[in-house]
Amino acid sequence: MRQTFLVLALLVLALPVAAADKPSAAKAPPGPPAAANLEAPHEYSTCLTLAKTSPEDGWEEALAWQSMGGGEAARHCAAVALIGMRRYEDAGNRLESLANESVRDDATRAEMFAQAGQAWLLLGNVQRADAAQRAALKLLPGAPELLLDHAVTLAQVHHYKEAVDELSDLLRRQPNRIEAMTLRASAYRYLDKLGAAEADLSRALELDPGFADALVERGMVRRLKGDTDGARADWLMVVKSVPSGPVLEEAQRNLELLDVKQK
Repeated sequence: MRQTFLVLALLVLALPVAAADKPSAAKAPPGPPAAANLEAPHEYSTCLTLAKTSPEDGWEEALAWQSMGGGEAARHCAAVALIGMRRYEDAGNRLESLANESVRDDATRAEMFAQAGQAWLLLGNVQRADAAQRAALKLLPGAPELLLDHAVTLAQVHHYKEAVDELSDLLRRQPNRIEAMTLRASAYRYLDKLGAAEADLSRALELDPGFADALVERGMVRRLKGDTDGARADWLMVVKSVPSGPVLEEAQRNLELLDVKQK
């Protein structure tokens, strides 16, 4: 499956957050605060934000918080920080253990499993990623972000039919989700269902004519149908509009391959 969709799924962790001062254990009042206060939503959210935006600082903050009675919330924060520190195996194991042991609500446990899946996927362990994502979906069946993440994993192991099924479920819930349409189009292409792929891409580009992933994918479909001029136009559009990144590299690579075949 194309690397761009793997990157897309993993960007879930890079959520935009408002700037905030780093909470510091040194500023805490004398004596360890009660764990109930430390696990309050504000502290939890602040630590997770730091873990995602500045993993090393988030790791140190989580350790300090845990030493003062932060409990499960501090452990979760530390595990998320490990993903940003590229300690994927440690992060995956910790997040799975937390999700299995947690007494929190299903949504929080599903998030832990989903983050474990992302860690395993970054490590290249697709089987563990699949298991973690399926556990998340058992807790929150039909959750769009979980379906999208799992569809990417399914595509990594060439389970395109199941990926189509999950993306179709997602699109019934969010009909205008263009990245899901584009990913389903790619899965359809691998299943040799070019008409279905074209329909998804047409809808995606109707909603966003400049969506680079869809343009790259449409170029692939056009090339398979013998429309090399159309494929070239799509890929050139990406090269002209995207400054950097995997989708640009893929468009450039496809153009180079097209030129080689035409010589």
